[in-house]
Amino acid sequence: MTTIVGEQTVRHIGLRSRIYTIFQKEPRSAVLFVVSSLGLVLAGALSFVGIGALASIVLVICALLVLTSLGVEIATKLYQKEFGLDLIAALAMASALWLGEYLASAVVAVMYAGGQFLEVYAHMQADDGMSELLSHVPSTALRVTATGLGEIPISDIAVGDILLVRRGDTVPADGVLNSDLGVFNQAVLTGEPIPVRKDKGCDVMSGTSNAGDAIEIRVTRTPQDSAYAGIVKLVEASRQSKAPMMRLADRYAVGFLLLTLAVAGASAIAFEDVTRIVAVLVVATPCPLILAVPVALVAGTSKAAREGILVKGAAALEALAETSVVVFDKTGTLTAGEPLITRIEGSADPNELLRLAASLDQMSAHTVGRALVKEARRLHLELGRPTEVRELPGAGIEGNVDGVRVSVGGDHYFGLDENEQASSSDPRSSMQARVFVDGKIAGSIILEDELRHDATAAVLALRKLDIKRLVLASGDQRAAAESIASKLGFDEVRARLTPNGKVEVIAQQRDLGRVLMVGDGVNDAPALAAADVGVAVGSTNLAAAAEAADIVLVRDDLKAIPTAIAIARRSRAIALQSVYVGMGLSLVAMGVAGMGFLPPVAGAFLQEAIDVAVILNALRARF
Repeated sequence: MTTIVGEQTVRHIGLRSRIYTIFQKEPRSAVLFVVSSLGLVLAGALSFVGIGALASIVLVICALLVLTSLGVEIATKLYQKEFGLDLIAALAMASALWLGEYLASAVVAVMYAGGQFLEVYAHMQADDGMSELLSHVPSTALRVTATGLGEIPISDIAVGDILLVRRGDTVPADGVLNSDLGVFNQAVLTGEPIPVRKDKGCDVMSGTSNAGDAIEIRVTRTPQDSAYAGIVKLVEASRQSKAPMMRLADRYAVGFLLLTLAVAGASAIAFEDVTRIVAVLVVATPCPLILAVPVALVAGTSKAAREGILVKGAAALEALAETSVVVFDKTGTLTAGEPLITRIEGSADPNELLRLAASLDQMSAHTVGRALVKEARRLHLELGRPTEVRELPGAGIEGNVDGVRVSVGGDHYFGLDENEQASSSDPRSSMQARVFVDGKIAGSIILEDELRHDATAAVLALRKLDIKRLVLASGDQRAAAESIASKLGFDEVRARLTPNGKVEVIAQQRDLGRVLMVGDGVNDAPALAAADVGVAVGSTNLAAAAEAADIVLVRDDLKAIPTAIAIARRSRAIALQSVYVGMGLSLVAMGVAGMGFLPPVAGAFLQEAIDVAVILNALRARF
């Protein structure tokens, strides 16, 4: 029993907090609702004690207050070349005042203000998942200097700074642990419920919180380029976007307004009763069009955020719902992304060949390059500092290392044909990095990359969602790509692709429907941007991914892709359901009002009931 009371108390506190937030962020909606409601209650009390004339004045004041505010809003929208269905509410209040239906006018005013208040509250409810992510954004940091500690703004953090992160504080920038041991809560990024222990030198992601004693980190990326910056960019973009369904509702606004006026005018002429104009207008609720779609889609993006899926807005969510083709990158997406060196071939000394290649690849973010650097450091090889570096993302890199010109890349980077490719002991699962020194081939580094543990389950789940086609688009050699594709049952394999080649694959597949591209967010950036929906996997390059991708899987789990599609489809279905049912009820109510069976006051209450039902139904997308 104690637990239940506690939960109820928390809910009440949460409700009060939301209402208080509405008054802070949307004072207009909140004040109009409170003032008009109190005015209606006061008018009722005055009528009860027999002061009907004063009650009428109070009702007129309430209606005029809301009508004036609404008129300013309509004028502003028209100036911005936007047309909204709020004009129907304004016409309903104005016509009721003109015809002396003061109570009806005041009730419409309260219902309109209440609808606006409810809309803000619904958006806050739907936005919970994303707001939780933003709540972890710090504003200041403690920098360790020779003279002690200094509190600085986040914007002043630079690469190489040593920061002190106290127990409970959020890590403000990506870095490496400078202390011997740290304990971090990574739930907001990875979904892991249990804090993670890390040793000195381990990577620490921004957005995680310190769950242990105070520690120091050395900054490796500025806050603007850090992992959590990508999340913030995605959330803000999500809040500002407008889906095609929502723009479609705007286009329907004119038609719905004309239909409403036609029904109201025809009813008044047919029955020679002008009050029926008011009755029709007050039940012509636009909420199914102007509220249901945005609330449902925002609720869907919020649900996705709680699953570790950041969607860049309602438009991306709607496009995701219509996806029928999925194109995957291979390395780092379907594979573990941490290839291991199995052998080094060539005439040069293997360690020297690796040292030169790793020295150059310190400047690359490619998974193969990181593998070379990791192996070289494991062998304690002394890496040089490369200069005059040029990289073709996803293909190869070249530059000067210790006085020689070094180039590292795949066969297609050097323009080698099939006959010139070196053989390997297991060509079906191997990849190789060619190394050229001063323009001559010095050898090849053979690597193995295992299939991700979650890849098979993700592909099976996509098949269950009736995805028409699965395509593997890889920059690796065909044998390695076909090995992965055969294990997963892909429909098509395209290998030895440059980043622009992947863009061409996207364009070709678009004939079969909307295309979703899944990649690592850096080398696949052109393809992610070209697809109808781009999904970036992993959390190490979120800031870069936020620019190119529409969706980022914060928790680095491929099974989240079918989950995201399912959430998007359900959200879109709920939005359409709310529109069709809500508009159907409104049209029926208009007909009943036009026939004279629904007086203006009752119609106003019915309108609000329809609005509330539509919004509550749209909020189902949160769960």
